[in-house]
Amino acid sequence: MGAPIDVLKRIPLFAELDDNELERVASVFKERHFSEGETVIQQGSGAAAFFVIDSGEATVLVDGKEQRVLQPGDHFGEMALIDAGARTATVLASSELSCSGVTFWDFRPLVEENGVIGWKLLQTLIEIYRSERRQ
Repeated sequence: MGAPIDVLKRIPLFAELDDNELERVASVFKERHFSEGETVIQQGSGAAAFFVIDSGEATVLVDGKEQRVLQPGDHFGEMALIDAGARTATVLASSELSCSGVTFWDFRPLVEENGVIGWKLLQTLIEIYRSERRQ
């Protein structure tokens, strides 16, 4: 099961990909389920996956303090697709939670085999970085 293409289109990292490229990206996502109260990712742990929420809610915590609540269509962990650095937040399932997720190890071969996708993602990351530096 892949991530819905219409959801991926709304994620800034994938905004420049065409429908065929989005289909390839979506194909590497897998469905994941988490029980209420379960930790999806832990602050400080190695980053390894990117998630898009399909149903349910999740709470983002930084240093134990609630930052925001994520709902269907929201996403988290996109930097894990590029870099396996430490997670900057904890995400807990606030209810039964279904996500589409992709690991670094599943995403990397896709990008290595599809240079155009990799190049577009690199350009988009630079745009996001520039935008954040201006703020």
